[in-house]
Amino acid sequence: MDTMTDNSAGKTHAHFDLAATPLREVNTALHDPNLAGEIVIDNPAGAHNVAVGLDAPVKVTVNGHVGYYAAGMNQRAEVIINGNAGTGVAENMMSGVVVVRGSASQSAGATAHGGLLVIEGNAAARCGISMKGVDIVVGANVGHNSAFMAQAGRLVVRGDAGEGLGDSIYESRLYVRGSVESLGADCIVKPMGAEHLQELAGLLKAAGFTSDDPADYTRYGSARQLYHFRADNSSAY
Repeated sequence: MDTMTDNSAGKTHAHFDLAATPLREVNTALHDPNLAGEIVIDNPAGAHNVAVGLDAPVKVTVNGHVGYYAAGMNQRAEVIINGNAGTGVAENMMSGVVVVRGSASQSAGATAHGGLLVIEGNAAARCGISMKGVDIVVGANVGHNSAFMAQAGRLVVRGDAGEGLGDSIYESRLYVRGSVESLGADCIVKPMGAEHLQELAGLLKAAGFTSDDPADYTRYGSARQLYHFRADNSSAY
């Protein structure tokens, strides 16, 4: 590790090379309560669990592709991945920002409670599965069963969505600019009011997609018919 301390700002700027330093050692260093400032990680080479469990207002830039569960359980940190991400990127994130400059595999943002996840490319199946308050903005398309059992938060898809969008959704709000192959159980088209246009504009701005017109999007959400078991709905369960 090469570390440089900026005494005037009281912050530490650290550089790690995963080709030379074991991942366990890097993640341990990232959990140092005294670490602040900006951290760069080079040569991840598809490693799993890169930059997981962060709980500090630091900025971590990962230069390259990462494997499973990168930036999982993130709190307060800003994590930039200059590459693609494997399964479960930002899984169970609580706060902060995670940006994937490429595409993400399945279950991106799964169970995440807060913060902002931006995927500039495509996201595979089950993006936002069981999301509980996170905001997810996908620059291109999402795969099947995205926002499955989504409970709270917002999912924005600038491209198309696969089959089963929002299956068994609770109170998450979904915004899709392109086409939707099919809607899941209890997910319906909902009106796009002034409140929703303003909300969507804010999400797009936060994600860096300022050229989009929110009026080009369609909103989807829960029909609220599956909250309680009813015999006449049994075929939908």
